[in-house]
Amino acid sequence: MKPLETRVASEFLGTTFLVAAVVGSGIMGERLAGGNVAIALLANTIATGSALVVLILTFGAISGAHFNPVVTLADALEGGIPWAETLPYILAQIFGGIGGAIVAHLMFGLPVISLALHARTGPPQWFSEFVATFGLLSVVWGCSRTRSSAVPFAVGAYITAAYWFTASTSFANPAVTIARCLSNTFAGIRPVDVPWFVFAQLLGGLAATAVFRWLAPNLRGQAKDILLAHDSEQTH
Repeated sequence: MKPLETRVASEFLGTTFLVAAVVGSGIMGERLAGGNVAIALLANTIATGSALVVLILTFGAISGAHFNPVVTLADALEGGIPWAETLPYILAQIFGGIGGAIVAHLMFGLPVISLALHARTGPPQWFSEFVATFGLLSVVWGCSRTRSSAVPFAVGAYITAAYWFTASTSFANPAVTIARCLSNTFAGIRPVDVPWFVFAQLLGGLAATAVFRWLAPNLRGQAKDILLAHDSEQTH
């Protein structure tokens, strides 16, 4: 396992690029779409899904490529990361996300920070975030426990789809949500709407983790027992 500072830097950098992709592609899409929101969303979707694949492939072997506080908390619940390391991970993700929004603004000649005015509120939006995050963690747990090499592609494909089948366009990530409230652009969300989104995301992630403890139990302990039994046989 890499040193904590290396993994935290990986989470910061990966989340920076992720949010830069989300916000930057939203700005570019809106500028080129000529007022067609569907085209702007399509551009935003393709860029985000593609970015997730390459970023998970790039940083996965270093830090696990969480880029998401819900994923980090769920991983800690499953014993994948020590609880003492969750706060550094989450802070790196939040500040990395804010950095990504700033990078996107600077690239497009916008103010460094601009509070978003895009209203995203109400039970349908909150339920959408629950569903989006439940689905994301389901993909993460299902693939990581049965076909781990598919995780980058599965996550990218899921988020690409969830942009379109959820009313909220699938934020599914508290760090990304916080960063997007600081961007008064196509991808923005009003700061006042952030707490309910984050709450729904946490509930969705925890619910999926509980369900997959039953559907696909973590095999680490079982694998360890098998190895110990094999070693015992070798000594007799």
